[in-house]
Amino acid sequence: MIFEQIPIISMQNFAYLIGDKDKGVCAAVDPSDPEEVYRIANGHLLRIIYIINTHGHGDHTSGNETLKELTGAKIVAHESSRIGKDIEVDDGAVVEVGDLKIKVIHTPGHTPDGICLLVGNKLLTGDTLFIGE
Repeated sequence: MIFEQIPIISMQNFAYLIGDKDKGVCAAVDPSDPEEVYRIANGHLLRIIYIINTHGHGDHTSGNETLKELTGAKIVAHESSRIGKDIEVDDGAVVEVGDLKIKVIHTPGHTPDGICLLVGNKLLTGDTLFIGE
């Protein structure tokens, strides 16, 4: 499994790549610097097939359309999210990336459409938890 955290300094948050190296595919999570996310995925020889947003705020979604244009990936977000999306998910849904299974956990609070993502023993919380707060 490829699991890479990508600091997005301009937004003071992180994007992530979650990939199946053997299958050559990955998901980009909260890609607000789409060119950097795309560059890193290419460096791992991974094709981005999903763009997953942990919630609908612009500092997490602003790169969606550019990354979709670069890759043809499908945008995934909670069913209540107001962002443009190709795939709607709710609590308990599973997004398959190659042989990897990413479980969706609906976590409203910061936003009504907030989700966390569980892959293996790693949990991505978006803005459900804030660093240093």
